[in-house]
Amino acid sequence: MGVQKFGSFLSGMIMPIIPALIAWGIITAVIVNVNEFTEGTAATDAFGEIIGPMIHFLLPILIAVQGGKMIYDVRGAVVGATATFGVIIGSDFLIAQANAALPEGADELGQIHMFIGAMIMGPLAAWVIKRLDALWEGKVKAGFEMLVNMFSAGITAFLMSVVGFFALAPIVNALMDVLGAAVRFLVDTGLLPLTSIIIEPAKVFFLNNAINHGVLTPLGISEAAAEGKSILFLLEANPGPGFGVLMAFTVFGVGAARATAPGAALIQFAGGIHEVYFPYVLMKPALLLAVIGGGATGVATNALFDSGLRAPAAPGSIFAVLIQTASDSYLGVTLSVILSAAVSFTIAAFILLASRKRDLQAEDSFSDAVARTEAAKGKSSAALAGLAAQAVSGEAAGRINSIIFACDAGMGSSAMGASVLRKKIKDAGIEGVTVTNKAVAALPGDTDLVITQQQLTDRARGQEPEAIHVSVESFMDAPEYDEVVELVRSRAEVGSAQPAAVGAGAAAPAASEPSGSATGGILTLDRVRIHSGSATRDEAMAEAAAALEAAGAVTGDYLAAMHEREETVSTFMGNELAIPHGTNEAKGAIKASALSVARYDDGVDWGGQRATFVVGIAGVGDEHLQILSRIARLFGDKATVQRLKEATSEEELLELLSAVDEG
Repeated sequence: MGVQKFGSFLSGMIMPIIPALIAWGIITAVIVNVNEFTEGTAATDAFGEIIGPMIHFLLPILIAVQGGKMIYDVRGAVVGATATFGVIIGSDFLIAQANAALPEGADELGQIHMFIGAMIMGPLAAWVIKRLDALWEGKVKAGFEMLVNMFSAGITAFLMSVVGFFALAPIVNALMDVLGAAVRFLVDTGLLPLTSIIIEPAKVFFLNNAINHGVLTPLGISEAAAEGKSILFLLEANPGPGFGVLMAFTVFGVGAARATAPGAALIQFAGGIHEVYFPYVLMKPALLLAVIGGGATGVATNALFDSGLRAPAAPGSIFAVLIQTASDSYLGVTLSVILSAAVSFTIAAFILLASRKRDLQAEDSFSDAVARTEAAKGKSSAALAGLAAQAVSGEAAGRINSIIFACDAGMGSSAMGASVLRKKIKDAGIEGVTVTNKAVAALPGDTDLVITQQQLTDRARGQEPEAIHVSVESFMDAPEYDEVVELVRSRAEVGSAQPAAVGAGAAAPAASEPSGSATGGILTLDRVRIHSGSATRDEAMAEAAAALEAAGAVTGDYLAAMHEREETVSTFMGNELAIPHGTNEAKGAIKASALSVARYDDGVDWGGQRATFVVGIAGVGDEHLQILSRIARLFGDKATVQRLKEATSEEELLELLSAVDEG
């Protein structure tokens, strides 16, 4: 899991700058072709000067900006980017010194582009300024905050650039020399195809990002800058191996896997979303042989034809691969995709045929494989969620009468999600379906469908092994809700001959769908705040906990329980709403039901998501669920959220929060 998180972090720095890499690749290709087929002009020659500074300065700095922002928002981005210049200039200084010491006539060393240096220095410098800010937080006299903030960041950026110049640049230069020598050894000895033994299984378990973005992309960019192309961009991005496996399932698979494989193949090959083929491999680990064989075939073909890409192909779609293919590499790249798909198809076909009889008699495990893939990824995926929805739709039809939203405490987020889905089901004209919420530990064991956030799905499966499980990223605006509604509708139509378990009124339990709009003492004006600026997540949580404590609803221990809840599962709900609250074990810190609402006009970075509204929750029994149900209705509509953002006073905001049509 640590490697997956590290790889995801590296991917988070690289993926946002891929458009800049694509632009650099296009500019390089245009200038090369102009110079190759025409004499060029002074203007094109001058424009061509953009290539070097882009690869050497712009792209590493963009990486540093993104890495710093991931650690400490814009402040971290500025400090991280500034410090990274020290690493770049330090590397250039070392290269210049080495070239000056070479004997006359010897080949000089080329520049080392500081992609790895930026991946290290950007987050590191941001982390340093974040820690320093924490040291004097709340200790600066009023009126001196801006002065301290500006000079502390500037001094930190200066000091970290010195560290980059003298300490980090030599380390990164040495590391790039070692990695470059290792790649040259593999190429010269013809062993490069063996990298598929590591890369292809790593992809299936989402371990590849550390290899791809931490090693292959920086080395590939350096090689492409010098040679105009790199084979390294194709080690992981080739869509052939996954496509071959999916086509084998299309022809020789059984059950839900066979039914979903054609659609998955289109998404993977044309859309470049490789993760959709991972569940098929996880169903039968022997299929790792198929993707390894296909991957090695593709690498060997590209090595034989000396083919490569000008820049990374992201996502790994056949279209992205062909767009980035160097002008002299179309034959090799095209053959590598075709042959790798053919080899993986052949191996997968043998494996599927060998176990076909057993598969036909066994219970279809495709849904479990999708769930394991989602768990390995560590976060939700629209592509995998769609695959899961197709899988459960293809299983034996049975009417869905009960749906439970489950969260860690059953206190707030699940109640709001239940309210949103309940309304969608009602609007769809579906009757006889109860939608309630509970803590995961309180699931009864006989539910038809359970909805949880990704991190809690495995726990929910242990409580409800026979239920259909749907994982969502946020409870307010999850796209999976529409798929659930369609699944419930289709099951209702298939099972229409069966008597409904409950009447239409059961879709709206009294505890969650009260009538009227008065907020009573649960949410009062003194616990509604509007802030013109922003805050950190910790600051917003502290304000919410303080408001609840001042209302006599919680003890001083409740803030720690809020932090514990965030470490387990984020309370960001979607549509700019976060609802921090304690864990199920924190019930002892709650004395009464109460809510607090704070609006931060410049937003709160809530684990990478922007929250404008922060609703603190403390709940005893079901009292607070009445207002949460109304708030869920409000935040389920983006137009209403906009009106809440435009409220000019706490009184107006409270009125909007209270006046919800429950009809």
